[in-house]
Amino acid sequence: MSVVNFMIGIHNHQPVGNFGHVMEESFQKCYKPQIDVLKAHPTVRMALHHSGPLLEWIEDNQPGYLDDIAALAERGQVEILSGGFYEPILTSIPEEDAIGQVVMMNDYIKRRFGATPTGMWLAERIWDPVLPAIIRAAGIGYTLLDDTHFHYAGLGSRDMFGYWTTEKHGHTVNVFPIDMTLRYSIPFRAPEETIDYITWAAGDMGASGVTYGDDGEKFGVWPETHEWVYGKKWLEKFYTALEENSDRIRMTLFSEFIAENPPMGRTYLPPASYEEMGEWTLNAEAQHNFHKALEEIKDAGKREEYKPFIRGGLWDNFLAKYDESNRMHKKMLYVSRAVSSGAADAKEAVDLARRELYRGQCNCAYWHGLFGGLYLNYLRHAVYASLIRAENGMDLATRGIGPWISVERLDFDSDGREEIVMKNPLVTAGISPSRGGALFMLDYRPAAFCLSNTFARRKEAYHDKILRAVAGEGERQDQPASIHDLVRFKEEGLANHLIYDRYPRSLYQDSLIRKETSMEAYRRGDFQQLGDFIDHPWTLAEMSEGNGEVGVRLERRGIFNDQGEARPLFISKTYHMGGREAAIGAAYRVSNESDAPLSFKLAVEFNMTLLAADADDRFWIGGFANQKPRLNETLSDTGAVWVGMRDDWAGFSVRINSRTHFDAWRYPVETVSQSESGFERTYQGSCIVILKEVDLPVGGALEFNADIIMTGER
Repeated sequence: MSVVNFMIGIHNHQPVGNFGHVMEESFQKCYKPQIDVLKAHPTVRMALHHSGPLLEWIEDNQPGYLDDIAALAERGQVEILSGGFYEPILTSIPEEDAIGQVVMMNDYIKRRFGATPTGMWLAERIWDPVLPAIIRAAGIGYTLLDDTHFHYAGLGSRDMFGYWTTEKHGHTVNVFPIDMTLRYSIPFRAPEETIDYITWAAGDMGASGVTYGDDGEKFGVWPETHEWVYGKKWLEKFYTALEENSDRIRMTLFSEFIAENPPMGRTYLPPASYEEMGEWTLNAEAQHNFHKALEEIKDAGKREEYKPFIRGGLWDNFLAKYDESNRMHKKMLYVSRAVSSGAADAKEAVDLARRELYRGQCNCAYWHGLFGGLYLNYLRHAVYASLIRAENGMDLATRGIGPWISVERLDFDSDGREEIVMKNPLVTAGISPSRGGALFMLDYRPAAFCLSNTFARRKEAYHDKILRAVAGEGERQDQPASIHDLVRFKEEGLANHLIYDRYPRSLYQDSLIRKETSMEAYRRGDFQQLGDFIDHPWTLAEMSEGNGEVGVRLERRGIFNDQGEARPLFISKTYHMGGREAAIGAAYRVSNESDAPLSFKLAVEFNMTLLAADADDRFWIGGFANQKPRLNETLSDTGAVWVGMRDDWAGFSVRINSRTHFDAWRYPVETVSQSESGFERTYQGSCIVILKEVDLPVGGALEFNADIIMTGER
C-alpha cells in the first residue's frame, strides 16, 4: 500500500484597520478553537502563518494563544511560516520594503516562537518571476502557490503533487502546488471525501505529496462555518479521519518533505494568483466576456484541456480598474521614497516611519473581489492614516516643526502626466491639471486623516445578480455552501442604488449645468454636461512661491455647449496655500469669450469623507443653529457663505468658505458591493456642490473664491 505525504498550510489574517470586535469574534469563533482541536490531535501536523496585524492584536489581547503556538512548534507539530509582516503584495511594493517586511516577520518568529522560518506564506499567492531573488534575500527557501500557477506554466495534472524548484538569476526557491480540489472541498465536504481524494492521488496519480493551503477563516469566520466546523465537529472528525488513516496518509511538514524528497524538476511560473483573482481584476465587461468564454469551453468539453491557456488579468490591473486604488498605491510609493531617503542620523525617526509605511502596505484595502476590501472605507482610512503618520515623521525629522511650505511637480500617479503636490506641516494637497485641474489628494495631517479618501460608484460584474434578483440554486441544508456560491442581499431595494459616476470623485471638479437641474438629477448623474471642463486637461499657467505662500494657476479654454451651439468659455482657478494654516484656497475667474451672452449654473464639487454617515459624532455644519444633521441626510442651502462637516470622533472640522454667497447641495455617496456576508450599501463619502448662477454678457466675467479650511479642536 502506497503512503502519501499530506501537507497542510493554514494562513490566518486580519487587515490593518479592522475593528477590535471583529478581531475578538474571529479569535473566539475561529483561531482559538482551531488550535484547541489541533492540540488534541498531536499526530496532525501543519504549517501555520499569522499575519502581523493579527499577531499584534493577539499580543495585546490574547497572548496565551501565542504561547500555545510556541509549544506546538517546540514539539514539532507546527512549522511557523514567515511572510511580509503586514501582509503586503510583495510585487506591488519596492524591493527594499518587500525584503524588509519579510525580515521583520522572521525576526518576530525567532523572538516570539523560538523558531527560524524557512518557508513563507505569499499574500494572495501572487507570484511574479522576480520573486525568487527577493524571497532568497529575505532568507526564505520555499512557499506555497496555487496549482493554477503551475497549469499556466504548461504543467499537467500529474505534476501537481510534490514541489518544484524555480529561480531568478540563480536565486532558487522551492514552490509547492496547492491542490484546488482540496481548497474547494475543505471544510465544505465530508472528511471522508477528502481522505478518499488524497488516497486516490497516491494511487492513481502516483503522488508522493499532496498540498492543501488556504485561509484559516474558512474554519469558523466564513458564513455558517463555525457551527459546521465546531458545532457539528467537522474539524474534529477530519483530524480523527487523518489519524485513522495514518497507514496511508502521513502528516508531513513542508521542510521535512523537502529534506526527504527531491523536486519534481525546475519550472518558471508566469505572473499569476489564484484563479478567482484573475477574474476579479478584470473590469465588468471583461468579466462578462471571460465567463462567456469559460462556459463555451465547458460546453465543448474542453475545460480541463484548455485550462493552462485560460486566465484572467494580473493583480496590478486593480490599479487601472480603480483610480482609488492607484491613488493610495502611489501615495504609498511617494512615502516609501521619503522613508528610504531618511538620514542616517535620524535612525529612530526613520524606523518609526518605516513601520508605519509597512502598515500602509497591507494589501486588503488595495483591491476588491469576494470580500469588501477596497470598498471598505475604514480599511482605506487605516492605510492612509499609517502613510500620513510616516510622512509626518519624515517631514518632522527633515524640516522641523515649521512653519514651512513646499510645492513640487512630479508624475505622482504614474500616468505619464505631471501632478502638483503642495505641503505644509498641516496639509498635503495634490492637484491634477490633466484631470480637470481637480484636487485628488487632501490630507489633514494633525489627525492623520485623508479627507479625499472617497470612492466612485461604478459598474461591477456582480451587479447583474442584483438586477436579476437571482439567489442561486439554493443552499444545502446539511452543510454550508462555499462562500463563492452564496448570493445574499443585506437589504431590500439595492437595485435602486445602482448609480454609476462618470468620473473619479475629487475636489474642485467643475461642471456646467442647466439652471433648472435638480439636486436629485445631479446626484443620480441624470443631467447634461454643458461644458468640457471636468476631467479634461487644464494648462498650468503659473506656479509661484514666495512670502510664505505657494500659488498654482490653472487655465482652460473650453466650450459652453447648449442646444447644439458650442461657444468659447475661459475658466482659471488659482490654488494657494500658506505655511501656517490648515487650508487651501482657490480663486475662480469665469470669462465669456464668445459673441453671445451665456447663462448656466457652475457646479463646483467637493468630495470628502468622515468615514461614517449614520453616526451622531459625524455631522453637517453651517446654517443649522444647534442641530447636528447626520451625514446620511440630503440637504440644500441657499445664500450660504460657508458649509462643512464636523468630526467629533477625530476632533476636527472641515469647511468650504467663500467671500460671496452661493447655493449648495449636500448628500452622501454610497456604493453597492459584495462582501462575504452579502450584497450591501456602503458609505463612501459626502458630496458638497457649491452652485454659482452665471449670467455673462459678451466679454463679461465672474470671479469668486472657494477655500477649504480645516480646524482641529476637541
